[in-house]
Amino acid sequence: MPRQNRVTPFGEIIRTSARGLLMGNRGALAVAPDKLGNALWKGTRWISCDPKFGGKKLSLMAPGKNTQLFFLDEAVALAAGHRPCWTCRKGAFVQFKAAWPGNGGVAATEMDRILHKERIVNFPTRQRGYPGRFEDLPNGTFVELDGEAWLVLDSSLVRYTPTGYDKRLDIPSGCAIVITPKSVVEALANGYSPKLH
Repeated sequence: MPRQNRVTPFGEIIRTSARGLLMGNRGALAVAPDKLGNALWKGTRWISCDPKFGGKKLSLMAPGKNTQLFFLDEAVALAAGHRPCWTCRKGAFVQFKAAWPGNGGVAATEMDRILHKERIVNFPTRQRGYPGRFEDLPNGTFVELDGEAWLVLDSSLVRYTPTGYDKRLDIPSGCAIVITPKSVVEALANGYSPKLH
């Protein structure tokens, strides 16, 4: 049985054998090598990392250690509220910081505080969306349609699945339910371009 260590755009942690481009963590969540505890996070520093950084193979879901989580791509990690890591993805972090709302002078700890506040509002097991307008959403933003996550990509929406994107729709007009945190949507609008699957 696959481990429960894959994060969806809604922030849920699911079981799937599908692989991802990025790894991250939310603290020590595993209570056994194949079982998560009840906590969905420990701490406010949620990051997305390069899984090949340092060339070390980490033991997955080791109790008492940071639980490695995996993301299809960076747009998924951002929607779930994980920012680029300063250590292993320094170039992405610098670009993300420069695109952050305001003057780009915010510290990583302040980003973490803001993102945590944005992502945990009504977060029992899954992030809830907030209203937006399709025409205002930049590439890399996730929206919810009929309970599923769809990525804004040029003039289309593409549907997320754990293995990749499958269906494509023209972007409708009018109101959207946005999943990606507001500060991240602003960073995307300010030119941050996430690494996609």
